Amino acid sequence: MVAKIALLAIFFAVTLALGIFYKKKIRSMDDFVLGGRNVGPWLTAFSYGTSYFSAVVFIGYSGQFGWSFGISAFWIGIANALLGSLAAWVILGKRTRTMTKHLGAATMPDFFSKRYNSRALKLVSALIIFIFLVPYSASVYKGLSGIFSMAFGIDFKYCIIGMALLTCFYVVLGGYMAAAANNFVQGIIMLGGIVAVVMAVLNGKGGFTEAITSLSQIEVASGAAGEGMKGAYTSMFGPEPLNLIGVMILTSLGTWGLPQMVHKFYTIDSEKSITKGAIISTIFAFVVAGGSYFIGGFGRLYVEAGEGGAPSVAFDEIMPNMLDGVLPDILMGLVIVLVLSASMSTLSSLVISSASTLTVDFIKGFFKKDMKDKQQMLLTRAFCVLFMVISVVLALFPGTLISNLMAISWGALSGAFLAPFMYGLYSKKITNASVWVSFAAGIGFIVFNLFANIMPGTSAGAVSMLITLVLVPIVSLFTPKPDKDLIDKCFECYNKVD
Repeated sequence: MVAKIALLAIFFAVTLALGIFYKKKIRSMDDFVLGGRNVGPWLTAFSYGTSYFSAVVFIGYSGQFGWSFGISAFWIGIANALLGSLAAWVILGKRTRTMTKHLGAATMPDFFSKRYNSRALKLVSALIIFIFLVPYSASVYKGLSGIFSMAFGIDFKYCIIGMALLTCFYVVLGGYMAAAANNFVQGIIMLGGIVAVVMAVLNGKGGFTEAITSLSQIEVASGAAGEGMKGAYTSMFGPEPLNLIGVMILTSLGTWGLPQMVHKFYTIDSEKSITKGAIISTIFAFVVAGGSYFIGGFGRLYVEAGEGGAPSVAFDEIMPNMLDGVLPDILMGLVIVLVLSASMSTLSSLVISSASTLTVDFIKGFFKKDMKDKQQMLLTRAFCVLFMVISVVLALFPGTLISNLMAISWGALSGAFLAPFMYGLYSKKITNASVWVSFAAGIGFIVFNLFANIMPGTSAGAVSMLITLVLVPIVSLFTPKPDKDLIDKCFECYNKVD
């Protein structure tokens, strides 16, 4: 317990110190939200990676999908690295930074408004972001509370409230740069922690070969493809390859349409930094996501199967149960800091994206257009607190799986935004009508599936994105074309040298 508390205290001290330090450097709303568009590749890449992977992945997804897919869950980590990180940086990075800077867009709704010349798009997209980032934030809190409850024996609601207060403190004080600096520290902790946990989990079952052999003897659970067959949990694609692909798409392609992820490309200091950032971010994702899903695949060696093949504990409790008793105190302390780092970095990105969207795109955009910089910063800080409070309340609601909350959030946001954002960076032919169709279809399918329950939430999120990627260019062919002068003005930025 002494080791756990000591590591936690050091982490808290560094976090608070960085928040206080960067408070002195904030002089404008641009500094608070974008870091002055002068953030280097290392900080940006680590911010991208730590915002990507939170307790949702390490506790929720790795536990649930490791149980369902076995070792093949590792493919999710590979997809996260290659599609969710590398491809996102290569395809979106340079063009996002160039066009958003040219348009003077600070948020995704601001981009939609200026790229498609529609204030209504700004209003609706701002509301969508605030509504659907809340369940994602709540899922992060739920994942965080599980490991804390196990390690310290503290009621999970106190863990959630404590982490909300700490995150809120440094974000409200130091804005984006405080979050980015903390993300860098947190990312280093995550890299070291994941490597240590992988080794400990395997050693707990006699090493890699012995663990694989033991896992291969387990029969496929009832109700799954290949029921009763042995060896599926160590096979290349596992017992449920279609569901596996759905999770890979949701958790990888989904980052392309998430405002808190795309926002990182707004802030990087130059186009030249994009290449370096892409490499750093990809390596980070491969280690953190790959390691998380890999160890999750061994969950059946640590948790007994209950009735119907389901785990004897809740899915969200698989990883805490795996680690409990396997790790020495000092390593357990490191894991606690790892999960805390992953969660707080994600929370800080969610809070800044949501709060700045409400201030810049909703209040200033529609109600008080002459709002001064200081007023904007004050209001953004107030919305940071409000967002935290709502997220905590939702996280305290019992009986909701981490993966369900994340799937709803990612599916709705990326289903709505990915296609019009990506196509809007490359094509002059995308119409306003197609953007509205994307918003309606992306969110509509997620909400419909939520009530109809025709497929798992993760698969629904993947389908939502694929539907809108097809719909947007098709609808653009049959709807009124955008103004040529406006489009030429938007795209002239690509002819300039950074």
